[in-house]
Amino acid sequence: MTGKAVSASALVVAFALAGGGLLASSHALKADGTKLVFAVAGVPPIFASLIAHVAEQEGMFKKFGGDVEVKDLESGTTAARAVISGDVDISLSPSPLIVNQISNADVDLVGIYGLPNPSFLLASTDLKATCRDVAGQPVGVDAIGGARANALAQIIATCGLKLGDVRQVALPSTATQQSMIADVIKFGVLHFDEIPVIEAQGKPVKVVLTLNDVNKDGHFAMLVVRRTHLAAHRDAYVQALAAIVTAARFMADPKNADRFGEIAARFGRSAEQSKVALKRFVAINYWPTSDDGLDRGKLEAVIAAQVKAGGIRPGKQPVSYDRLIDHTVWQNAAELIGKGS
Repeated sequence: MTGKAVSASALVVAFALAGGGLLASSHALKADGTKLVFAVAGVPPIFASLIAHVAEQEGMFKKFGGDVEVKDLESGTTAARAVISGDVDISLSPSPLIVNQISNADVDLVGIYGLPNPSFLLASTDLKATCRDVAGQPVGVDAIGGARANALAQIIATCGLKLGDVRQVALPSTATQQSMIADVIKFGVLHFDEIPVIEAQGKPVKVVLTLNDVNKDGHFAMLVVRRTHLAAHRDAYVQALAAIVTAARFMADPKNADRFGEIAARFGRSAEQSKVALKRFVAINYWPTSDDGLDRGKLEAVIAAQVKAGGIRPGKQPVSYDRLIDHTVWQNAAELIGKGS
């Protein structure tokens, strides 16, 4: 981004002095007429993606004066590619993927908010399965090179295996679950909210290993945008992020659990299962409420891990932390939220 960043509060004052007034709520920025399309992972959306749907269903984007359409795409990998092509404006995408894309191809992406704590795990319907037993077996992942594939690589490395030792099967998350229920495959990389879906069909599931078991320094995903579009339409992105953070705080408040269950149920989940899963996600600060979730230590560990794993190709310069993220959008969004307190 070029030029000095303008704070949300300064923009509000400027608009007021110009006689433009405020939109929708007393603390909204004046809209610049930009509609943002926000792509999230999964059809139906994975649990992580529900934060955007909560913001949409609860009118939080409009509350801050924004115009945002939430769009479900097959995976976070697909969503990131859509941002790069300009088909969407924001995506919730895997952090290792974004690190690799910027490092290998110098794509014009930047992270503005992160989900630092992965919830991936390797699961099996074979209750005697061990990590070594996955060798030669088909394993459900989201996409070759996607978030679940990266998680699988880290998990099975602890038992001396590489991705080439297993058969990756690229499937939407719901298809992985259904394939495990039908005994088409016995192994899948899941989020822990997906286990009850399989068990509800009478299929017991064993958690072989979780990503957190093997890597405490992982970083799950981030909201990414095109740097040039952020510079051109900064107000719209600040408004969108203010809504997302407000949604995170809404979800963290136990009194909103029933309402969250209602929203989750619209996307094929049981309301009760979703409420139980929500507690587990909130307990690990899955959707940060008091910072931007873009921890330097975790993200630099992701960059180093991708160099070691070959995700960043030889001869390519790994992206630096300061190039990867932009803290100022969070800072401006926090200011905007504060005006409504």
